[in-house]
Amino acid sequence: MESEIKDKQRVIAYVDGSNLYFGMLDSGLRHCKWLDVAKLIKGFIHANQTLIAIKFFTSRITHNPPKEKRQNTYLEALEVQGVDLIYGSYQAKFMECRECGHDWILPTEKMTDVNIATHLLMDAHLDAYDTAILISGDSDFVPCIESVNTVFLDKSVVVFFPPGRHNNSVAEVARANQIIGRQKLIECQLPLEIEKKDGYILHKPEGW
Repeated sequence: MESEIKDKQRVIAYVDGSNLYFGMLDSGLRHCKWLDVAKLIKGFIHANQTLIAIKFFTSRITHNPPKEKRQNTYLEALEVQGVDLIYGSYQAKFMECRECGHDWILPTEKMTDVNIATHLLMDAHLDAYDTAILISGDSDFVPCIESVNTVFLDKSVVVFFPPGRHNNSVAEVARANQIIGRQKLIECQLPLEIEKKDGYILHKPEGW
């Protein structure tokens, strides 16, 4: 068994959680938020490949308790499925309407892009993978993808775009790319109830 694994290409998946989430929402797939990321990615793995890890990059929501609770439930569910969570942060940006004087807080995600780029490059340097799967359509990753594919000649980065997030500049530098189909997302949903190791039952949030 060990020799069989060694003969296979090692794959690590890097998921831009925010890009995936808003790609689904903007494409009318709000009912797919309870997404089984592990199942989705395993569906992209070929017979000559072995999945080493799934890294999910996100930031914890602040200033909204109901959303915080729903997000926390989902992130715990992903952990049960064996997904590694890497956190950035939300920075509160105060906005004000010049016409009416109304002000509000606009949360801005920070560090996620940097975290993904850092992990992609460091894992390549440490020879942790042969192929990296990146789920994102963010053009900020173009330099990083280009660096991996040109500096580490024995490695490659392939990109799977969330719905509505196809990006030509990213597609040009990736070894391969495709858009994640709507049906694929619909089929890859988590069970309504998920049991954690301590016996606690996670329930799919209402409205998801």
